[in-house]
Amino acid sequence: MTKLVVIEFDELKNFTRQVIQEEFKNAFSPKADQMSSSDERLLSRAQMAKELNISLVTLNQWQKDGLPYRRLHRRLYFVKSEVLNYMYTNQKSKKKG
Repeated sequence: MTKLVVIEFDELKNFTRQVIQEEFKNAFSPKADQMSSSDERLLSRAQMAKELNISLVTLNQWQKDGLPYRRLHRRLYFVKSEVLNYMYTNQKSKKKG
């Protein structure tokens, strides 16, 4: 059975505002498991290259090959756990020839 509920416009507006605020909090707040791991911080290109012990040229080539990165404004950042996961999963599929 369908019910029809009549509410004031201001009540609808406040309810909508609360729902949107909660969704933004959930979407943009770091999760508890991410906060505990140092692998979840954003690394610059130079930091990521240093962590992997590779050159920036190599890092750039790996980006073109699909290495995951994030763009924030005009800068590129990496999440170490994502990069390591990508490298692990793609290591099995690529064979040296």
